[in-house]
Amino acid sequence: MERYIILDLEATCWENRSAKHSEIIEIGAVCVDQETTIQGEFQTFIRPKLHPTLSDFCVELTHIEQEMIDQAPMFPEGLAQFQAWIQGFDAPYWLASWGFYDRKQLTKDCQLHQLDIQWMNRHISLKHQYAQFKRMKRAPGMKMALYQEGLELEGTHHRGIDDARNIARIFIKCFDKWAFEE
Repeated sequence: MERYIILDLEATCWENRSAKHSEIIEIGAVCVDQETTIQGEFQTFIRPKLHPTLSDFCVELTHIEQEMIDQAPMFPEGLAQFQAWIQGFDAPYWLASWGFYDRKQLTKDCQLHQLDIQWMNRHISLKHQYAQFKRMKRAPGMKMALYQEGLELEGTHHRGIDDARNIARIFIKCFDKWAFEE
């Protein structure tokens, strides 16, 4: 039975969207099975390598405090924990995120740390598929999709685990509409 790993990342950010390299600071994920049952959750903070001090803008946006990442594992260790969690379900899986940003950011961080990216091959953008089956010209943000589905935002927006939980709620409600193709 396949598993669906609903993923949301938070990364270092700056108000002026400078040319600095963003790095993951939180991985949040929810595993859903083909029966739309939540099988588990994963969350870890990540200590960035290039810019280890969070900007005030980033702290305000994500509500992730400097102390949280100061004591967190570096990306290779945090990613290994995440991959071990996925493998613990002992089933083929799809990664699913609200847009392509999360896959791109994972790819950039894997390249920064010279890690394999093949484990991400099976990925879909729920955001783009949602817009397609809702016949929308523009893909909505997660908050708007929640609203359109009659769901309220739970937790703190721009926190990886909370956003993953909210995306999983949309995923489950629209389960029969997603297209998973190799």
